Amino acid sequence: MKKIFLGISLFLLFQSAHVSAQQKDERWPEQKIKEWYNKQPWYCGFNYIPAYAINYTAMWDKTTFDPAAIDKELDLAEKSGLNSLRSVLQFAVYEDDPAYFLKTLDTFLAICDKHKIKFMPALFDDCVFGLEHDPKVGKQPEPVKGWYAWAWSPSPGHSMVIDSTTHPRLEKYVKAVMGRFKNDPRIFIWDLYNEPTNGGLGTTTLPLLKKVIRWAHEVHPSQPVTIDIWNKNKELNEIAVAGSDIISFHNYGNKDDLIRNIAELKVYNRPLINTEWMNRPNKSIIQDNLAVFYDEKIGCLLWGLVNGKTQTDLPWGHRPGDPVPKVWQHDLFHGDFSPYDQKEIDLLSNDISKSKTKAYLQQHLQ
Repeated sequence: MKKIFLGISLFLLFQSAHVSAQQKDERWPEQKIKEWYNKQPWYCGFNYIPAYAINYTAMWDKTTFDPAAIDKELDLAEKSGLNSLRSVLQFAVYEDDPAYFLKTLDTFLAICDKHKIKFMPALFDDCVFGLEHDPKVGKQPEPVKGWYAWAWSPSPGHSMVIDSTTHPRLEKYVKAVMGRFKNDPRIFIWDLYNEPTNGGLGTTTLPLLKKVIRWAHEVHPSQPVTIDIWNKNKELNEIAVAGSDIISFHNYGNKDDLIRNIAELKVYNRPLINTEWMNRPNKSIIQDNLAVFYDEKIGCLLWGLVNGKTQTDLPWGHRPGDPVPKVWQHDLFHGDFSPYDQKEIDLLSNDISKSKTKAYLQQHLQ
């Protein structure tokens, strides 16, 4: 009996080691991701939420999804030269009606493709800027004037992040969405989780994050996957790097801070893409930082396009009654599509145009 027990134990140990090795092997080898990156243009784009949407639930929900408005805004982006965007998906909208959500996502991708813009979907997001920590489908509240992103809705919401009994529902979502679009050339990267542990969740997000990475690898998408490095949490960053084919990061600092950050990330010996930047009061500005991304062929997606209900012209933490800042924190255009600063648009358009030359692309081969 002891021999049988020992045999079973050794078999289970072997199986566990074999599964761990398989999961490790799912990450693209360095050479593969470098070869992929060499075939890509210099991605210079933006984080996108339509001006009509107070949160990502409103962007995707069947009560408010507005393809005509999105088409007009992405036409503006195309005319400015921008070639890529990133948006957070919403699990709650998917679970409410999976067929509707997948069809709507396909509609959105068609609009992106019409305007020659590649899409980076983010499957989950822990961020909270207001009072609600769980999304609710249906018509969303109106803005509270002077409150930065007050009705922001995380995905899937903090309650589900914490409650592991709900995670099988999240697995279905990940595999349904990624499975449907895993070979779609309109998607260039999957961002598996925006700023995990943010919004006060801390380490309680880590078990779900590990599962999301595993689920994504089980789909075997043709596109690379990534999880953004956004803070100095060593444990979180180790998980993010180990689960990422390409290293993505957030940086809202000035030019010197950005250069230091890039130098730190180059130790991973993988291509880099910045998925959040531009904070004018903090000196993360197009006039200085864009050249850093351009010179290194590091993709960069600033925040955001058309100023709207999220009020991201205001600084983080801004509340009603606070002094109105003279300088916008984020966004390139006013609601009437006039530029906040035409010089910024000219710089973006000029560098994106120059990046299309054969000489530029050859110079930046990995």
